[in-house]
Amino acid sequence: MLKKVALHFALAGVIGSLPAHAAEADRLLNASYDIARELFAEYNPLFEKHWQQEHGQKITVEQSHAGTSRQAQAIMQGLKADVVTFNQVTDIDVLANRGFVNKNWQEQFPNNASPYYSTIAFLVRKGNPKNIQSWEDLVREDVKVVFPNPKTSGNARYSYLGAWLYANEQFQGDDTKTKDFVQKLLANVESFPTGGRGATVAFATNNQGDALLTFESEVINIANGDEFKDQGFEIVVPPVSVLAEFPVAVVEKVTEKQKSTELAKAYLNYLYATPAQELLSRYNYRVHDEKVSSQLPEVRLISPTDVLGDWDTIQKTHFAAGGILDQLLAK
Repeated sequence: MLKKVALHFALAGVIGSLPAHAAEADRLLNASYDIARELFAEYNPLFEKHWQQEHGQKITVEQSHAGTSRQAQAIMQGLKADVVTFNQVTDIDVLANRGFVNKNWQEQFPNNASPYYSTIAFLVRKGNPKNIQSWEDLVREDVKVVFPNPKTSGNARYSYLGAWLYANEQFQGDDTKTKDFVQKLLANVESFPTGGRGATVAFATNNQGDALLTFESEVINIANGDEFKDQGFEIVVPPVSVLAEFPVAVVEKVTEKQKSTELAKAYLNYLYATPAQELLSRYNYRVHDEKVSSQLPEVRLISPTDVLGDWDTIQKTHFAAGGILDQLLAK
């Protein structure tokens, strides 16, 4: 279980200290990941109400959703997003390297600019007919899996890294055996959509695969949600999985022109406030606020950067053109 890091500044002071005249903008655009629609549909009105109470100003927050790599590309091509709430550090780093986001973006908010976190879990069919319990079951010849394309989805990169980190530990760092394990998993993929929501549709609506790999929060939401509840899907959280942080950043190249920087910072800061942390917990994310109770199971989470180097190294080694992922897919 990830050790919770205490927030190192008083949130109330940061959130409430902005004078009413500081924000000249009254509108924000949040570019987020594919499966976060419902979360931000509820968070945005919560923040809008908070801002109006604190500053007497009515604002509107708008949303854009897609795989985070596609979102980063869209911003570089002209999407005027004031903030990003992504599920992959590397996609914000891309924006930082192009001058859209401050280079020290991870120092601008607590917990490495990750207000909440999750892991990868499995959604299986009623009764778990293939008896899928952990990562080793996903490479069996009788099992087919569904998850998005790691080239376009941060969600999928965490699924790939979860399998890699599990195998690396099981085989005591033997690269050949680890690659063989991950290659078998990739060979068992029945559907490779571009984003997490597409993977959900493939599994739950189109009846593809024996297991859907996605964020734990999404697995729980699908299993318990009204849309698919009658199918009796079951949740499998492996005892060991990958730490998936959800980084946020202000797109300062946009906000400086639109005079929305202070509003954008407040929007992201409020994600750390207890009302927002409670909301995130209700959507089955893991949060840092110790006042917020959680019913999520204990899982030993492995941070990719503790094993595989920094995110720039991980990106170049595994996900860049010609990297390990491409090599394994070619097989």
